[in-house]
This record gives sequence, structure tokens and C-alpha cells, in this order.
Amino acid sequence: MKAAVLYEPNTPLRVEEVSLDEPQDQEVLVKLVATGVCHTDLHVIKGDIPVPMPVVLGHEGAGIVEKAGPCVTTLQPGDHVVLLAVFSCGKCPNCAMGKPSLCPAFVTSLITGTLPGGGKRLHEDKQELSHFFTQAAFAEYAVVHERTAIKIRDDAPLETVGLFGCAVSTGVGAAINAAGIKAGEIIVIYGCGGVGLSAVMGAKVAGAGKIIAVDMLDRKLEMAKELGADYVINASRENPPQRVVELTGGADYAIECIGNVDVIAQALASLRFGGKCVLVGTSPPGSMLSLSPSDFVLGKTLTGCLQGSIVPSVDVPRYVDWYMEGKLPIDKLVTRSYSLDGINDAFEALEKGEAIRSMIRF
Repeated sequence: MKAAVLYEPNTPLRVEEVSLDEPQDQEVLVKLVATGVCHTDLHVIKGDIPVPMPVVLGHEGAGIVEKAGPCVTTLQPGDHVVLLAVFSCGKCPNCAMGKPSLCPAFVTSLITGTLPGGGKRLHEDKQELSHFFTQAAFAEYAVVHERTAIKIRDDAPLETVGLFGCAVSTGVGAAINAAGIKAGEIIVIYGCGGVGLSAVMGAKVAGAGKIIAVDMLDRKLEMAKELGADYVINASRENPPQRVVELTGGADYAIECIGNVDVIAQALASLRFGGKCVLVGTSPPGSMLSLSPSDFVLGKTLTGCLQGSIVPSVDVPRYVDWYMEGKLPIDKLVTRSYSLDGINDAFEALEKGEAIRSMIRF
């Protein structure tokens, strides 16, 4: 099969023929239909996130189960699935307490480039290839743990719903689960890429009273308005915290989707006393925040979330239902589509800000 392999940072991906082992215990073979192109993959290409190489990237896959390995109980051939960016074991204390996005098994797999349990199924000749985010979805097929693959309804278009594996579930979940926004409350969202725009949609579904979107590109701000933002702020021309306070007196919630320490400080400054700031963006290793303790004396909360703090087996099918009902118009996030051979062009467009979300379609 064909897969896009990264051999070292700051080099192009190479689309090559690789081999894939049969699924083992609790694993399934998935034929990929489409995979989203995410900034997190770009961080690996740029060397900002260290992972074992060579590696097959891709972590927003959607496809159809072709084969189930031994001991699989939740899936069968023919099932339509979304592949999750964050694996959860289902057994650790965080999983048992309903916080599967905080499962430490995810970090172990990321560091080792393996599937859960420690194995690698990808090879090029005699060389093992790492699996990114337990998926390696920039390939025609993937072998994944059954808990990585979430069964969804058969009529949902697989060409699009891979976005629920990372961007959409993260953004929608950040607003609904991590922030916990309620009807009538005020939220400001910093960064209008795929995650930030998904947070806008999630806040809209939750009945937010005012939704404010912040970015430096007017094109993305226009999309935020189309998806439900009541106000937009171009950070290249205005002071976002000052403008948010002018508009609202201070937001109840802020979501930071960029991973920039200066923007995190702005998000916190946008809050009313007692407001809550949720960090979603990935900051470069070694980044440090400089904040005033008085913000916390005044009751402000700073927290973070992985994959929107979702419970995958419940939230992903629910979000797909909302999409099919027109409540989450995620099609508008997909600005370009590419074949696997065009994957480097897709990343170039992402880095230049020319695409909100591109899809690799097989």
C-alpha cells in the first residue's frame, strides 16, 4: 500500500510503498477514505514535536473496517469508523473516572511511535515505521486498536467526518465539555483555524449569548461569522482583551486555540472576574507563561484540555448526528482536497494560511 513517510524533520514527506502487518489482538484493519491535514502533523514536520522516525503521520482518519483481529468485541467488517487522535486504555484511573482524554497510554504511544501495547505494524523493507497518534492515517490502510476506531452511522460522508477525530471534537468539546458553557453565557475564541471554528460551532449549539472570534486573517474571521460568531476582532488591528471588555464587560469563557504564550495571556485578560480560560493550542516545548497572580486571586481559572475532554464512544456519534442534522456544518471547514501524492502541497497551503482544513482523499 501507499503511505506518506517522514524520515527527518524539515524534509518533504515521501509517498512510498510500505507493508502493513495483519491486525493482532484487539486491533482492526481500516481502509481509509479520507484524512484531515492538521497543524499538529505540521509541528512534527517542523521538529516542534519530537517523535520516533521514520514515521507515518496522519491522525484525522475515517474509513471502513475491513478485518477484525482476535479478541475484538466492538467492531466488525463493514463498520464505518472515525479514528481518534487520543487513545484511551479504558482501565486506568482517569478512564475509570470518565476522563479518557487524560489517559497516560496516549503519551506513551506518542513517545514510542507504537500502537497501544508497544507494537509496530508498518514496515518498509526491513525497517519499522512509527505510527503517529496510534493511527498513521496518511496511508491507504491503517491497523489500529479497536478503541481508536469509533463506530458511526453509515450515512455520514466519510470524506468529511474524519475531522471529528481531532479538530472538530477538540473544538466542540472545548466549548461544551471543558469550558462548560451554558445558554446565554459569553465566550471568546482565540484562533480561527479548524479547532477554533469548531469551538464557535460548539458554542452556538450550546446556546451561547455572545460568541467573539479573534484572529489576524479577515478570511477566517468571515468564516467565524458565517458559523455563528456575533463579533469578530482582527488582532492585527485591535487590542483583543480591550475590545472584548468593551463589548461585554469581560467574557465568561476564553478558549485559546493557537498555543502562543502571548495569546494565552490575552485570553486570560479577556475574562470577567471568575471567568475560565481553556488552553487547546499546542505550545512549542519549553514555552513558559508569565502571568499575574492577581488574576487567580480574582477567581479566574486557567485549565487545558486534550481532544475536547470528550468521552469518545458517546460524544463522537453525537457530534456526527448534529452534523447530519445541520447543527455542525463542518463541510465549510474543508477548503481543499488532495490525493496522497499531493500531501506536501497540502502542508504548504496549511503553513501559508491558505486552507482552514484540507483533506487527503484516497
